[in-house]
Amino acid sequence: MPVPSLLSQFRTRLGGERFTRGFNEILRQGRAQGLVKDRLRLKEAPQLIANIAIPSTRRLVAQTREQVRAAAQCFTAEEVAAPRAQIDALRTATADLPEAPRLLARVAHLRDLVAWGEQWQQRLREAAAGARPVAPDAQAAAFSAALDVGHKGLNEREPDAQDQRLSLADPEARTGKHGDSYEGYLLDVSRDADSELICALAGLPANGEEGANATPLIKSEEPAQGNDSASLSLDRSGYRGAVRAELREAANGPHLTVDVPPIDWTPPAPELCQPAAFTLKAGRDEGRCPGGATTRTRQRTTRGHGWRFACPRSPWRACPLRAQCVKPATRRGRTGSKNDYEAQYHAARQRAQSAASHEVRRAQPRRERKLAELGRGHAGRCVRYRGRLGGKIQYVLTAIVVNGKRIVKLLGLPLQPQLA
Repeated sequence: MPVPSLLSQFRTRLGGERFTRGFNEILRQGRAQGLVKDRLRLKEAPQLIANIAIPSTRRLVAQTREQVRAAAQCFTAEEVAAPRAQIDALRTATADLPEAPRLLARVAHLRDLVAWGEQWQQRLREAAAGARPVAPDAQAAAFSAALDVGHKGLNEREPDAQDQRLSLADPEARTGKHGDSYEGYLLDVSRDADSELICALAGLPANGEEGANATPLIKSEEPAQGNDSASLSLDRSGYRGAVRAELREAANGPHLTVDVPPIDWTPPAPELCQPAAFTLKAGRDEGRCPGGATTRTRQRTTRGHGWRFACPRSPWRACPLRAQCVKPATRRGRTGSKNDYEAQYHAARQRAQSAASHEVRRAQPRRERKLAELGRGHAGRCVRYRGRLGGKIQYVLTAIVVNGKRIVKLLGLPLQPQLA
């Protein structure tokens, strides 16, 4: 007999790979009709709202604690019952305290619980190695997974923690910013500029690297379809030297012509010598300033994309170009940064001013229409399922419908009458 979870079970059995096969088959049929071209791909990443309620930080720590306790319940119920009294006492003792001390007390309790769990994890491993397992493999694996959640929960409470979870119900959702902050994912989409068919898609966390995912996105399409795309148009997320180098020059990359919108960047001190005036030796280990002084004193830049050279003070004080190099109030020597991807940034600026790039940007209205169709026409603004896999399945199915409608329109086939 059918049950309420029948479709959910069917979706789980098929998995993301089989749904992707159906998506690729629709594209293959469109390519067989001569609809899909490889002249240009348009890439964008609309925002998706996660299907979760965001708990408070204190509640998230409590959920993490209960997940560890529930996983250990099956093989050490007596020891798990002991912390319950500690939890009740902790709740009573901190009831009248401000939020920060209450959170701190619960984090300390979670730390003790994780330390206890590590001891039990070691005992489970030793028992399994001696052919005397204390718990079945499935229960031991579930306990290890819950302990990993506990470790991550503790790491996220550190002052400089990055990539923090929002909810245990959907541990892969993150906070992103597109105008205003939102909680959810990014849907990375690649479309054919001529037919407007969706050619590839991928789900990313809301704080994911949209530009860095360009190469994996294109590579996911080309082996499945056997095609070779010629060029790619990105938004400003593609204005990164490492991304352009990977897309154009990497030995195992897709070797694409990359278009990005022009970016008007004004240097902080345009009246002074710019980094282009500093030159490097062939080994990039020695810098030369416009006045001719050389230096090997250097360190990597904050993002790790170049070197910052510090010019020595002695020749700098008597340099005739000092007024063009530093401001009058400066008492220290001049530092100059050389980016590892200067050639890629220069090529991007030159390409953005070309007539071919202007023609590519004329396709922007078509991008927005297709995104509006996904979001409004198919309720794609919010993710129905939790986790990146469930979200990807949702949007693969949506892309199949959108591509099928577009293929029917391009071929001029009459639509089937709807049943009354």
